[in-house]
Amino acid sequence: MKFLLALPLLALLGFATTTQAQTAPATAQAATTGTATAQFKTSAVCDMCKARIEKSLAYEKGVQSAVLDVPTKVLTVTYKADKTTPAALRTAVQKSGYDADELTADTRAYNRLPDCCKKTSNAHTDAAGH
Repeated sequence: MKFLLALPLLALLGFATTTQAQTAPATAQAATTGTATAQFKTSAVCDMCKARIEKSLAYEKGVQSAVLDVPTKVLTVTYKADKTTPAALRTAVQKSGYDADELTADTRAYNRLPDCCKKTSNAHTDAAGH
């Protein structure tokens, strides 16, 4: 009779040990794959620019988040350091039609931007216009 009472307890103990063993490697793996943050100055000026850049970076390998602060034109990207680099992220911004630090926007992508998002637009020089 005591054996029957002890059996569920042993089974529960065995299950807890197995569960613990399965989660340990995942935690160790998360510790070895680090994330990094990079910031870039862009030529974006409005919420349409913000949405366009953030959406394009969402498709880049390793990017976990991309947030553009429109007033300062600074893009902050959190990414997996083993999947991409700041240089690759700058190129992605450039290919979406916007400047990224010293890289000038890709001409073809820039030409596809709405007129209000182009550097030559009056909205860029007139803060009230955007």
